[in-house]
Amino acid sequence: MSALPRRARTTVKPATSEDELPSFLKSSSEEEEMEEEEWEPKKKATSRARAPKNKEPRAKKAAVTPKKTVPRKRTKKAVVKEELDTTFPLPVPGGHEGGAQFKEETNLRSPARKPMVIPMKNLGLVHPGCGIDNAEEPSTSAIYKDKVKIEKSEDDYAFEEPPLKKLKSSMHPQGSHVKHAACSAADDQKMNWNIVQVLSQRTGIEEWVCANIIRLFQDDNTIPFIARYRKELINNLEADALREVQQTLEELQTVIKKVHGSIQKLKKEGKLSEDLLTALLNCKTSEELDHVYGPYKTGSKGTKAQRARQLGLEHAANLLIGNPKALNLFSYVKSNVEGLSTIEEVKSGVQHILADMVAKDKDTLDFIRGLCQKRYVCIQSSLSKVTSKKANEKDINKFHLYQNFSCNIKIVQHHQILAINRGENLKILTVKISIPDGVKNEFCRWCVNERWRPKAYANPELMELLRYSVEDSYKRLIYPLLCRELRSKLTSDAEKESVMMFGRNLRQLLLMSPVRGRTLMGVDPGYSHGCKLAIISPMSHIVHTDVVYLHPGKGFREAEKIRRLLLEHNCDMVVIGNGTACRETEAYFADLIVKKYFAPLDVTYCITNEAGASIYSVSPEACKEMPDLDPNLRSAVSIARRVQDPLAELVKIEPKHIGVGMYQHDVSQTLLKATLDSVVEECVSFVGVDINICSEILLRHIAGLNATRAKNIIEWREKNGPFVNRELLKDVKGLGPKTFQQCAGFIRINQEYIRTFCSQQGELVAGGHKAVTSKKAGKKKSKVEANVVQQPNPLDQTCIHPESYHIAQRL
Repeated sequence: MSALPRRARTTVKPATSEDELPSFLKSSSEEEEMEEEEWEPKKKATSRARAPKNKEPRAKKAAVTPKKTVPRKRTKKAVVKEELDTTFPLPVPGGHEGGAQFKEETNLRSPARKPMVIPMKNLGLVHPGCGIDNAEEPSTSAIYKDKVKIEKSEDDYAFEEPPLKKLKSSMHPQGSHVKHAACSAADDQKMNWNIVQVLSQRTGIEEWVCANIIRLFQDDNTIPFIARYRKELINNLEADALREVQQTLEELQTVIKKVHGSIQKLKKEGKLSEDLLTALLNCKTSEELDHVYGPYKTGSKGTKAQRARQLGLEHAANLLIGNPKALNLFSYVKSNVEGLSTIEEVKSGVQHILADMVAKDKDTLDFIRGLCQKRYVCIQSSLSKVTSKKANEKDINKFHLYQNFSCNIKIVQHHQILAINRGENLKILTVKISIPDGVKNEFCRWCVNERWRPKAYANPELMELLRYSVEDSYKRLIYPLLCRELRSKLTSDAEKESVMMFGRNLRQLLLMSPVRGRTLMGVDPGYSHGCKLAIISPMSHIVHTDVVYLHPGKGFREAEKIRRLLLEHNCDMVVIGNGTACRETEAYFADLIVKKYFAPLDVTYCITNEAGASIYSVSPEACKEMPDLDPNLRSAVSIARRVQDPLAELVKIEPKHIGVGMYQHDVSQTLLKATLDSVVEECVSFVGVDINICSEILLRHIAGLNATRAKNIIEWREKNGPFVNRELLKDVKGLGPKTFQQCAGFIRINQEYIRTFCSQQGELVAGGHKAVTSKKAGKKKSKVEANVVQQPNPLDQTCIHPESYHIAQRL
């Protein structure tokens, strides 16, 4: 008997006014009606209809008062109409079949039951390695918003459990992935292509992974957090691959914005036609957009095709393709109109219109691009005939390898592209893309005989006109477009590789093994201004600074001073910068060490990269950290600290000044800065920082934090003492739920340091520490008063995220 009312409900659904709604709202209304039904009990409908108190109260009152089934159907419709405007759930394909089973399985009161799996199987987005058996267990890392708005109450922000964690465990099973349309609904809206599919094609990553990555970035997740704590959603991708996907995604989103901006401008100017709109919505790159939209820009003189259309020849061009028997070109001749005075001018106008139609047709462009991929297309460079006056003989000789250069675009190296581009910018080289004539011949044959073949018999004169139109389109419009696209793609790929290589080199520098627990002497070598010395303690404190003059031939006078400093501070390691006078300084110390001049100390030396040390020595951070030191001595301190703790010292320097890149000054500086900052954030986050002893500069590079939040953390630490556990981060001003989720896993709390501090302060109370919290009185987070005894958590010194503490404790 219970199945009959349910069947009746499903038949009543089409009665609602859904014809005027989009498809995704139709599916959402059906899902929410299911959700209303899933709260109904099996026996007593009146007692459990009030259970979901998070729902709208008016809908519940309407659903409870009647006891008959027919009025309840009407109240269901009312609830659906009210909630259609306030929710945006994921559309569920697959119709209404199996509705009763679905209602029971998605009951939010029993999260351990198997959530909806059948619609996800229909989508084909389940990972091949994840079967239905694996989907029985609720996911521990899906982060997608539940279609039911119950979870989004104000109490969700009490840090009792990360809100995203609740959503994923209640909605998505293990192995089920996000629907493509849901991820791209806001981005590729009204475009003729799917952003997930294009992103997958360009990056070579599976579509379900790309869909998940888009959703993760939309939810403001950082790359370190995704790479470490959302691995199963991204198929265990590395941070570099995520960064590449992010850059490609930003490029596609930029194209989408430009396309819609162009459409709005053309609408206001009254120039937007159906064919132009379709061509704009087909654009996937900036080059394609410029090709289509360029003639319509403000200030443009217009193309030959536009002028021919203004003369009324577009109808003749359409007739040539659609019904050539009805075309009479002599009827368009008007002797008193410029451009139509002779039959030759009419043919020329029709030819220009046909060439424009061919050049903007999506299928035609796809065909010619496919031909170029199959044939031998090469990039060629030669010495420019008119060399720039500023270029001297020395600069010209730098490009001797590229003065007669030719290489297939499929095997050309990235550094070669960057070198050719630099030579072209200096007016030393001339660059062109060479496409073989066979491509043109095959393309023209395909267009005339297949794609643009007239639909009826056309006389030889009209066929000759069509042939000339296709050749003109290739020579004047398509070939320049292909050259621009290929050059742009080669340059873009080369710049990306250059930036990625810079990031890889920077990561190796940041993650060098530190030399901790030793007193070091940093030496910034020099000639006339002397060698700057700085001795730092094992805790990186400055112990002594001095200047000695070792060159030329004055080293024997300073040897005794250096020996006295090393013995006095028990320093057994000398760090020499690799700048000016590096080799002479190295020979000087090596000679003294061989002679055992520093006995009984067993002194060793090493050479480190000092790139960026001079820039850092005059930076505001250095002035704030070492206000009483001369800038020359600050560089010696920085050199020593680079060996003692490379990560903590190198983050103080702007990454591009470290100088480990390839053509770093020729690439996009915005892309370079974003990538290098992301690499620094990744390295600092993966290593982790002890929040009770780290500096503000290091802290601001943690995922989810910035300069303001790092400053607030330092102020809280100075005011209230050390952080006892990660939960105290919630009391810091500016650290909301999202920020805490992103940064908590990368922050460490040394339990030994807490015990030492508490014993010194005499505040150790049964293993706890009284932490004075700065909670505001009106905060709904919890009712716990200030001066609460906070217990240290051993898991806070690991990389385990707080959202997984309950799993670790069960284990």
